[in-house]
Amino acid sequence: MISFLIALLFMVAMYFVYGKYVDKVFAPDKNRPTPAYTLTDGVDYVPLSNKRIFLIQFLNIAGLGPIFGAVMGAMYGPVVFLWIVFGTVFGGAVHDYLSGMISLRTDGKSLPEIIGDQLGWTVKQVLRGFTVLLMILVGVVFVSGPADLLTKLANGAVDYRIWVVVIFCYYIMATLFPIDKVIGRIYPVFGFALLFMAISILAVLLFHPGNMTELTIANLGNKHPDAAELPLFPMLFITVACGAISGFHATQSPLMARCLKNEADGRKVFFGAMVAEGIVALIWAAAAMAFFNGLDGFHSFMKANNNSAAIVVDKIAHGWLGSFGAVLALLGVIAAPLTSADTAFRSARLMMADFLNFSQKKLRSRIMVSAPLFAVCILLLLLSKESFDVIWRYFAWCNQTLAVFTLWAITVYLAKMRKNYYITLFPALFMTAVCTTYILIAAEGFALPPMWAYIIGGGITLWLLACFYYGKR
Repeated sequence: MISFLIALLFMVAMYFVYGKYVDKVFAPDKNRPTPAYTLTDGVDYVPLSNKRIFLIQFLNIAGLGPIFGAVMGAMYGPVVFLWIVFGTVFGGAVHDYLSGMISLRTDGKSLPEIIGDQLGWTVKQVLRGFTVLLMILVGVVFVSGPADLLTKLANGAVDYRIWVVVIFCYYIMATLFPIDKVIGRIYPVFGFALLFMAISILAVLLFHPGNMTELTIANLGNKHPDAAELPLFPMLFITVACGAISGFHATQSPLMARCLKNEADGRKVFFGAMVAEGIVALIWAAAAMAFFNGLDGFHSFMKANNNSAAIVVDKIAHGWLGSFGAVLALLGVIAAPLTSADTAFRSARLMMADFLNFSQKKLRSRIMVSAPLFAVCILLLLLSKESFDVIWRYFAWCNQTLAVFTLWAITVYLAKMRKNYYITLFPALFMTAVCTTYILIAAEGFALPPMWAYIIGGGITLWLLACFYYGKR
């Protein structure tokens, strides 16, 4: 319990300390007009209040990752606390904040355009297709996941396929309607459910911590039951993505950059939302190790239930919060992916529109761009009956790889502006090593022996570092 509390307090403190420093490096100008005013169109460029923007940004990025990912990350033991804390503060929050602020300074540009401006035309073309594909994968994963949970919540009274149709119809409305008409109005309801879930679980943890496994020297290593097949590096850093650092977040930041009223509020929205998500991940990782009376009990439960994070969440919610609390908590878990997928499709629409230079003011124009995106999503759902389990593995790696591109682009931007680029260079190097090593070592990748994967991954990382300094000179 002590290590959990230290991690929680450290993360909150770093929002004020390191968050202010990163904000100072970028140097926002409170007198500079934002795109919400200079490009107002009543659809995507709409001035919104700070509270509403923060809530939308938080729900955009807080998908199933900081909940299910944190539960799966807890399988590695309390070392997951270190990754969530340091990954959030020095990786994810910096990544989200700077990508959002750069978009704010460039009229709300989408992520592929931002990356392309810094890393070149070829990278821009590759990232346009790669990022849109990632957004579609998010939509596929977060259609089937919530539909499964809602089916269980209704005890099978409503068929899974009906829930898929209902969720998909909501995604279409959220993608096509003005941002303040659907997303801006329904998110407060979802936000209450998600925040209630996190606060309720935290309250139980504080007063009934159980036999939570502490972070000590003895417990610092890989405690996963399949440690031989799943080495701590790089598997943990792919497993826990959205609760630490996630490339998907940078695709969402431009949405709010188009609605922010003042540059000075960027830290509260972008840095603050990521810290809030990291806290949610920290709570669920701790809950998984505490509820089952320690790490051994947690491992036994996971083994008996086919390593299902969804069953763990359901068990903890019912066990600690009772029937009524469990319903609200599970609604929070359902709200998280819903509010990530709807804006994923919206982001994909805006990326396509930016690429085609196609105005989105008219509904007909928005439908023309969105229709192919939804068609691909439906096709993937039909092709994969186990869409969540199958596609999630590919989504996780693509997600972290996008974070690598984003961090390198921000590093180049800061270097050009003669600012402290080390705040993103070190995370860029680390995540480059993680992603290259993972695809080399993973079964769904090249399945190389760990030693060869580490050597090649390290070599690629050092080569990119040399390229950066060569280009800088």
